[in-house]
Amino acid sequence: MNNKLSPWERLTLARMAKRPTSLEYINEIFDDFIELHGDRGVKDDGAIVGGLGYLEDIPVTIIGIQRGRNIEENIKRNFGSPNPEGYRKALRLMKQGEKFNRPIICFIDTKGAFCGVEAEERGQGEAIARNLLEMAGIKTPIISIIIGEGGSGGALGLAVGDKVWMLENSVYSILSPEGFASILWKDSTRTHEAAEVMKITSYDLLNLNIIEKIIEEPSGGAQNDIKSVAESIKNSLKDELENLLTLDKEELIKARYERFRKF
Repeated sequence: MNNKLSPWERLTLARMAKRPTSLEYINEIFDDFIELHGDRGVKDDGAIVGGLGYLEDIPVTIIGIQRGRNIEENIKRNFGSPNPEGYRKALRLMKQGEKFNRPIICFIDTKGAFCGVEAEERGQGEAIARNLLEMAGIKTPIISIIIGEGGSGGALGLAVGDKVWMLENSVYSILSPEGFASILWKDSTRTHEAAEVMKITSYDLLNLNIIEKIIEEPSGGAQNDIKSVAESIKNSLKDELENLLTLDKEELIKARYERFRKF
């Protein structure tokens, strides 16, 4: 692993337009993926994708925050910023996974949940809070993987997992360094300093016991060899699920509760 890059350099890699998306990892790692749509209330949110697939012979529920590659895709995906119906769709799929005893795998890559007026009118805060509450008690294993940016509650809405992992050059934070510098110091030019202070990198968060695992990336970022990164994720998932699936459901929930209580 390369621990020599600065937090700002890692943030730059995490934000690269060429960085692999959730759907790219899903298609590389899982077999027979079938996407499911809609929250059964408002509409289908393109910023969150989800469905069913196989991790080799293990049936799983897969959910990912999806961003676009170009302006057309980004408009369709709302630039990777989910609306309330996206989180409600994700929760619907998680509850379905729980019903059929399928482990849940979440891929996270967002600057944050959409903060538009219409999202607030439809209950953005409640939708994220509901996910936190429900995920804490879901009786099937949950593994969340931050593959790019993990921003604020928008990321946390899919990150109440038994295990939380990060790709080496991903970041996870309460807000962006730009926002931190502007709010705390009233100086948007201090973003590089903010990135250092905020402890946003995978190495920082592993040292702080916020996450359990770093998935190594090739030099220059995951886009330079997505197959090797996907293979590492796949192997790690198989190993971890082998352990988590042996736990009694009550043991699983208790361990998840204790994981988050320690913070």
